[in-house]
Amino acid sequence: MSPSTVGIIGILIMLVIFVTRMPVAYVMTLVGLGGFSYLISLEAGLNLLPRVFFDTFSSYELTTIPLFVLMGQLAFNSGISRRLYNTAYTFLGNTRGGLAMATVSACTAFGAVCGSSPATAATMATVGIPEMKRFNYSSELAAGSVASGGGLGMIMPPSVVLIIYGILTEQSIGALFVSGIFPAIMLTALFILSIYVTCLLNPDKGPRGERFSFIQRIRSLAGLADTVFIFAFVTAGLFFGFFTPTESAAVGVLAILLVSLLRRQLSWKAFVKSLNETLQTSCMILFLVAGAVVFGKFLAVTRIPFDLAAWVGAFDLPPFLIISIIILIYFLGGCFMDSLGLIMLTIPIFFPIITNLGYDPLWFGIIIVLVTEMGVITPPVGINVYVVYGVAQNMMTGITLESVFKGIVPFLFAVIAGIIILMIFPQIVVFLPNLVY
Repeated sequence: MSPSTVGIIGILIMLVIFVTRMPVAYVMTLVGLGGFSYLISLEAGLNLLPRVFFDTFSSYELTTIPLFVLMGQLAFNSGISRRLYNTAYTFLGNTRGGLAMATVSACTAFGAVCGSSPATAATMATVGIPEMKRFNYSSELAAGSVASGGGLGMIMPPSVVLIIYGILTEQSIGALFVSGIFPAIMLTALFILSIYVTCLLNPDKGPRGERFSFIQRIRSLAGLADTVFIFAFVTAGLFFGFFTPTESAAVGVLAILLVSLLRRQLSWKAFVKSLNETLQTSCMILFLVAGAVVFGKFLAVTRIPFDLAAWVGAFDLPPFLIISIIILIYFLGGCFMDSLGLIMLTIPIFFPIITNLGYDPLWFGIIIVLVTEMGVITPPVGINVYVVYGVAQNMMTGITLESVFKGIVPFLFAVIAGIIILMIFPQIVVFLPNLVY
């Protein structure tokens, strides 16, 4: 068989194994090892495996992942998320759907110190869902706003997905972080608009909450102080070159730790819990990276990425149509795969095509994050949906899985609108990094 045929068979085998719910990291590793060994030799495959895993787990660049994950865990266990939610509720609670708007806004703010979509969704579910149910919000709007808002953690810097994309494509992680700021704010505004329209059409879904005085609103801004300080400190350091992305992650962890200790809101038990959860999450991500690298080596020897790039390039199609097809592939793939796994699997295939078409790598990174954000809330995978459903079940709110999936529909349209806007106006993504770098 030709290498390309072996590659196609390998991809099909991988997709079949995915159906068994076997972890993506293991599937990519096994299929990549088997295919590479078949095309080269078993000895070469057995030499490749330990080298890739050693290089991945000893990579200096990848130390940003456990550090940013630890930032998010410390932020949650020290109560930062609840203070963010309370501030947003003070300003937006009196509006129809205001609690859902506050949840989405708090998700964006928490994403600035977390970087993980499921972690943001789980955190805000524990805070926001009980409040929304207390004010008689519909299950669809309550759960849908949390699950969708959690996806904002994927694009708001620091973002684990952007870190992986930067490493795979050899792009500046600092520039990727900067390029995600305006799109994250834009998407937050689109989510709030979708909530407003939903409650305008169905007022019973999001009744008005409590009204706060001007003085109370001003006082509530103190709840933003921690996040603003940490985000500004970390981002300013990246802007002005005081430290690298890896160093900025360490600085962010130290800043959150100091703030938590000064407020006396981080117990020893919560600190140990943060370390344990960080260890579990980081190992999962690093295994996923290593598995993707092994599978990428297999794809490289099959020549499929290069053949596909040449095949697409041979089409006499406008570049925007080609990029639209790629975006559709990512959307469909995101319905069946974890976002990190999908990005690490497909970037070696599509990135050469994008660069050959002349698209900005930073812009493409943000577009892909937005598309895969839809994947975390769409069936059958929809990891954020299951995270929110699990949290809701633990709190015995009576929210069903069906209601969560129904609730994300307006936000899907908002993400699609955001992708279209960024395709028409790519300056939204590239303006700030071009200015800074």
